[in-house]
Amino acid sequence: MVLSPGEIKLPDGRAVDFANLDIAATAPCLRAVADTVAELLPYYGSVHRGAGALSQRCTREYEQARETVADALGHGARDTVIFTRNTTDAFNLLARALPEGTRVLTFDTEHHANLLPWRDTVRLAVPRSPDEAVEALEHALARVRAPQALVSVTAASNVTGEVWPVARLAEVAHRFGARIAVDAAQLAPHDPAALAGLGADYVAFSGHKLYAPFGAGVLAGRADWLDAAEPYLAGGGASAHVGDDHAVRWASGPARHEAGTPNLLGAVALATALRALRADGLNGHEHALVARLRAGLAELPHVEELRLFPAEAERVGIVSFAVLDRDAGDLAVTLGREHGIGVRTGLFCAHPLTRRLLAEAAERKGAEHAPEHAVRASLGIGTTEEHVDRLLAALR
Repeated sequence: MVLSPGEIKLPDGRAVDFANLDIAATAPCLRAVADTVAELLPYYGSVHRGAGALSQRCTREYEQARETVADALGHGARDTVIFTRNTTDAFNLLARALPEGTRVLTFDTEHHANLLPWRDTVRLAVPRSPDEAVEALEHALARVRAPQALVSVTAASNVTGEVWPVARLAEVAHRFGARIAVDAAQLAPHDPAALAGLGADYVAFSGHKLYAPFGAGVLAGRADWLDAAEPYLAGGGASAHVGDDHAVRWASGPARHEAGTPNLLGAVALATALRALRADGLNGHEHALVARLRAGLAELPHVEELRLFPAEAERVGIVSFAVLDRDAGDLAVTLGREHGIGVRTGLFCAHPLTRRLLAEAAERKGAEHAPEHAVRASLGIGTTEEHVDRLLAALR
């Protein structure tokens, strides 16, 4: 169960159950997460900083959260789990830790968190199927001449909801001696059990997508590059020894990149959500709702779904679409004020991909101009058939 505002008052005085269809941006808080955080608050104290009862308990809770993440990812002794602010922070950390001369390969379909942090980048063209993505990576890696290569790719698109063939991409990367980093921000909330089977060297995701909106994220993976890199942040906790001559010996392990007082509540909330979601398993109800929404959108002449892969491709609870006769921003305001529906509009921090898909949608519909922005409806825990049907009725 998630915390929900329940009924909200519309400007005309009507009360309706709020239809939160913007879960891909920030998921609501799980009741289990709120309860766990509330239980810990009376014992709140410094982590790794004291011998008192509060500090000892908080340190134990923080490190147990780290173990929960490692277990969910199936990580072993050569791996480390670093708590960050979010996925963007995690990829910036990894970008800072890459050995000199590392070539990064990614696709033009990525979220900005996986486009902007990298320095020496090869951008691969937009694939139109999972098979095409695998083939493109294989051809690209065969041409790379660099000391090291890192492939960085999403597990599930935040624009289309389509699931990428990460395990196959990982096999290709490893065959060429490359490593692979995976943006699991959108996969983790919908299929956390799949995280351990990705075959990735590095995995990043965000707590606020995972029904744990307390400002924590994760970068987990092989420790060697991270232990060899300069600290992401310099400060207390990252330093093992500071000499009178200003010489510094940096810590190894997660502490090296977690300077300062860590986000205890964020880490505990993230771990609690991960445990709860893994226990619940796949959400078949969500898949049924996505199918219901896509079928309803397909019946609307002025609406076109955005997608890369064939229509039957595996996906999570995200559906973006172009509305060809209405400004997306105005539409979102109307949906909120008149129907009690929350959606996201824009280019979703994936500007190259979303602009391309909007242009293709307009071309398929024979429209003279492509919309500037898309509309995204994202489903998850708490979404009902009535929410989906209300959106479709409003669009009609």
